[in-house]
Amino acid sequence: MQISLTLLPFKTPLIFPIHHHNPISLKPLPSSPQPRHHTFSQTQTHVSPVNSFKGSGYISTISQAIKEEEEYRRARAEVLRKGLNLEGFSIEGLSIGGHETCVIIPDFKCAFDIGRCPSRAIQQSFVFITHAHLDHIGGLPMYVASRGLYNLKPPTVFVPPCIKDDVEKLFEIHRSMGQVELNLDLVALDVGETYEMRNNLVVRAFKTHHVIPSQGYVIYSVRKKLKMKYINMKGRQIEKLKKSGVEITNTILSPEVAFTGDTTSDYMLDPRNADALRAKVLITEATFLDEGISIEHARQHGHTHLFEIIEHAQWIRNKAVVLTHFSSRYSIEDIRQAVSKLQSKVSAKVVPLTEGFKSMYS
Repeated sequence: MQISLTLLPFKTPLIFPIHHHNPISLKPLPSSPQPRHHTFSQTQTHVSPVNSFKGSGYISTISQAIKEEEEYRRARAEVLRKGLNLEGFSIEGLSIGGHETCVIIPDFKCAFDIGRCPSRAIQQSFVFITHAHLDHIGGLPMYVASRGLYNLKPPTVFVPPCIKDDVEKLFEIHRSMGQVELNLDLVALDVGETYEMRNNLVVRAFKTHHVIPSQGYVIYSVRKKLKMKYINMKGRQIEKLKKSGVEITNTILSPEVAFTGDTTSDYMLDPRNADALRAKVLITEATFLDEGISIEHARQHGHTHLFEIIEHAQWIRNKAVVLTHFSSRYSIEDIRQAVSKLQSKVSAKVVPLTEGFKSMYS
C-alpha cells in the first residue's frame, strides 16, 4: 500500500477537533457552589490530548505510515539510481533479454555490445561485440555515425572473426544509402587473441556458447615487475643492464573485468576461461531466474539459468558479479529476490543490473 504524507512542522494530529481558542477552565468559578462530595484535583480532571491519542493507537498508526513513506522513498530512489560502483569501476547501461544489451565502463572508455546505441555509449572509444543478434549489435551504425557527427575519433570495434565481412557489408550499405562517411577501425579478435587498448590495458577474447557464434572478453591491466634474479641488485647495476638491452622485468596481466554476453553456463566449466572467473568483476547473463522456466529451456536457447550459476558457484573467484540480461517478464523485486539466492552461495558481491525493468515503486 502506498501512503503519501506531506511532512509539516510537528503539531499534535487533530484526529478530533480541539478548539484552542476556547479552552476549558479546570478551576471552578468563584460564584459556583462547591459540592463537598464532588471535589476533583486538576491532575484528576485534566487529560492531555497527546496522551489520549497514544492510548487510542493513533500515534502508532501515523508513525507506521511515516515509516512506510520513508521506505517507499528509499526504494524508489534505488529504482531510479543508474549505474553501479564495484571494485573501483563505474558500470552502467541496459541489459534486457531480447530487447537491448549495452554495458558501459567509462573507466576503460568501452562498451560491451551496443544495443540500440544509448546516448551514453557514444563517448566510449571501444565497443566489444559478443555476437550478431540485433539486441546486441543493432545500434552499431548509429554509434559510428554519432561519433562522426560530434567530431569524435573513429572508434575501434571488436567482433568475432566470422562476422567481420558481414559487418563491413553492413557499413557499406549505410554509406551508400546515406551518402555519409562512417569511419571505424573494425578488428576481428579471435578467441585467445590479445589486443593492446593502451600501454597499460589489453583485451582478450574467450569462448562462450550461444545459439550463434559468440565470444566474451576479459580486460587486463598491465604492469611490469622486476625479475626475481635482479631483485637484490643495486639501482645502478639494474640501470646498466637495462641500457645494455637486457629484459629485466616480467609483464604481469591482471584480469580486471570480464563480460560474457549471451551464453549457456558451459563457459564456467572451460579451464581456458579461468581468467573470466577470477577477474575482479564478472558481468554475466542470468536470463531466467525461477522454476517457471526450466534449465533445459534456457540451454536450448543459448542462455543461462540462475540455478546453473548457483550450481557452479564453487568456480566463481571474482570479487563482484554483475548479473544481466534478465527476461522482461521479471520485475526489479523478482530479480532482487532471486539474486539473494546466489549471494548466499558465493563470497563475491552479487549485484543485478536492473535499469529499464519495471518496479512496484516506479
